Amino acid sequence: MERRVDLHLFGQEFSFYTDAPEEEVEEIISMVRRELEEESQSIRTSLPSNKMLVLVCLRIAARYVELEKRFERFRSKQEASIDKLISKFSDGAE
Repeated sequence: MERRVDLHLFGQEFSFYTDAPEEEVEEIISMVRRELEEESQSIRTSLPSNKMLVLVCLRIAARYVELEKRFERFRSKQEASIDKLISKFSDGAE
C-alpha cells in the first residue's frame, strides 16, 4: 500500500508516495544524506541546494550503472561456467 514519505533536506520539505518497505525507504534516505555530506565536503564552494541534489543523484546513478555492468559481467561469467560444466558432463555421458 502506498504511503506518503516526507523528507527534509537543506531546510526544504520533499514529499513522495511509495509502496517500498519502511526499512528500504530509511536506507535510501540515509544514502542520500551520506552522499550529500560527502559532496558538500568534497566541494569547497557553496552550491545551491538544487545543484547539490542533482550532483548526488548523478553520483548514485553512476554507482548504479557500474553495479549493473558488474552484475552483467558476473552473470555472463557464471553462464559460461555453467555451459562448460554441462558440456563436460554431456561429453562424459557418451
